[in-house]
Amino acid sequence: MKDNVIEIKSISELDKLYGCTRPKHPLIRMIDLTSAQRSPLFKENTFYKLGFYAIFFKKYIFEIDYGRLYCDFHEGSIMFTGPNQVIAPNPSLIPEEGWGLFFHPDILIKSDLNKKISDYSFFHYDSNEALHISDEEKSTIWDCVEKIKKEYSQNIDKHTQNLIQNNIELLLNYCERFYDRQFFTRAKVNIEIVLNFEKLLSEYFSNARLLDNGLPDVKYFANELNFSPNYLSDLLKKHTGKTTQELIHLKIIEDAKKMLWNSEKTISEIAYSLGFEHPSHFTKIFKNKTGISPNEYRSLN
Repeated sequence: MKDNVIEIKSISELDKLYGCTRPKHPLIRMIDLTSAQRSPLFKENTFYKLGFYAIFFKKYIFEIDYGRLYCDFHEGSIMFTGPNQVIAPNPSLIPEEGWGLFFHPDILIKSDLNKKISDYSFFHYDSNEALHISDEEKSTIWDCVEKIKKEYSQNIDKHTQNLIQNNIELLLNYCERFYDRQFFTRAKVNIEIVLNFEKLLSEYFSNARLLDNGLPDVKYFANELNFSPNYLSDLLKKHTGKTTQELIHLKIIEDAKKMLWNSEKTISEIAYSLGFEHPSHFTKIFKNKTGISPNEYRSLN
């Protein structure tokens, strides 16, 4: 894969990739994907590593299969990637409608958004976990994008940077709202996913995997359910109030309490049987979740 990765580190390098004229602002660019003249750098079976944030909107004439997830709407989909993520666009697939908004992390310097952009977990979702939007939502998103484009296209003054930052944040907040809507409209499908997760969790803690492989991590369950770790955690959070990691810890505490009350195993033996390499790690998690140590809990019996 490394032999087929082309690094695009700057907005100016991105312009060369899409055959665009030199932008007025070196850190941000909106590109019409339906009319951009792609350079020979666009190749089949080639991966691209972008050194900045990217937001892609695409609508195709035909219906696209998004894997396990059905489309809530057919007016278009939005995909997000963070800096240094690798993407693999299909150079022969041209959308009926489409644009890309690209902005370098440096444009967020000294802004409140710079401190909180990592909270927008959809920048780490997989492509089949795209945001599917309605016409009304598309209009709202486009309004934000147009304001951003207008700001960086005109003469830059002391207000430009702040207004661009504010409109990017507004855009991301709307996307977060629409993702919440998407989680809600997929309630039936998502409940099945929650139940499948709970089944996987119980099965893992009821067989020999704990002794052989140790504690499961978020990535394990995400892979088993065919989701990205961030998307699975967000989905579970919406429907259970807990992230994947929190639910794993709750299962550990539940099983630990049963062993503390119903067996005479030592704390170390319980820790090892639950997949911990070090009993101190088990004690720390138990106390963090219950407020007391395993020995103190056992003495309550």
